[in-house]
Amino acid sequence: MAIQGELGSNSHMAAVEMLGSPKDLDIVACTVSAHVLAKVIAGEVDAAVLPIENSLHGSVAEHYDLLLDLPVHIERESLLRIRHNVITMPGVKLQEVKRVMSHPVALSQCRRFLASHPEWEVVPFYDTAGSVKRLMAEGLRDVAGIAPALAASEYDAEVAVAGVEDHAENYTRFHLVRRDGRVSGEAGADENKMSLAFAIEHRPGTLVAALQRLAEAGVDLTKIESRPVPGSPWEYVFYVDVRFNSPEQAKTALIALREHCRMVKVLGRYRAA
Repeated sequence: MAIQGELGSNSHMAAVEMLGSPKDLDIVACTVSAHVLAKVIAGEVDAAVLPIENSLHGSVAEHYDLLLDLPVHIERESLLRIRHNVITMPGVKLQEVKRVMSHPVALSQCRRFLASHPEWEVVPFYDTAGSVKRLMAEGLRDVAGIAPALAASEYDAEVAVAGVEDHAENYTRFHLVRRDGRVSGEAGADENKMSLAFAIEHRPGTLVAALQRLAEAGVDLTKIESRPVPGSPWEYVFYVDVRFNSPEQAKTALIALREHCRMVKVLGRYRAA
């Protein structure tokens, strides 16, 4: 299983929650998302777990682009509650900490806690779990990382303060992604959600008409996102999630959308989390 980020990251935790205990999974950590899906396409891993949307920070735009461009599909989704923890070397007291490192998004979600410690230097880092990996590897007793609890156990560190996020209702939606043509062995009878990408002619009213087609088919539009088309200024690809009650309803929606749009791609059909 490939993930973007280090072992002990939220993506690692999402993979564990979706697919089993850490001992049952062989996690391949990658630095960038394009490398994650390259391994999926090459068959080097069975699948990948990627974040697509955070309830506070919003969508991961790069991952929408990759899902559209590459021969992969969404097989499952899950919701992970995000908990940020101050993690140090074992035995370090909070008073010893002079600097805190983490991913910029994690730091922004812990503003109130960090504001209560003005004596700390706050340093952006490439990854939440990576900050813990770094401080443990270099023996930095005056440095703390903000990361998931899994990072503490992964690198033999210690949670100094748990749950320092500003908002308890902080969730990230993850997708389990496989390469096209790979059979998972799981039945799809319980599918009730579909992710789509579509492009329309650049004329007034075409987006409204496309959404009206979905409404007439009876599906429930739960999300819409737009991304610019490279090389075509002010033109967009629209990404939507829809809920449906039956395979026939989903088929009707697809037929109606394809009659109106110049491009439609099904990114995945799966059970809603």
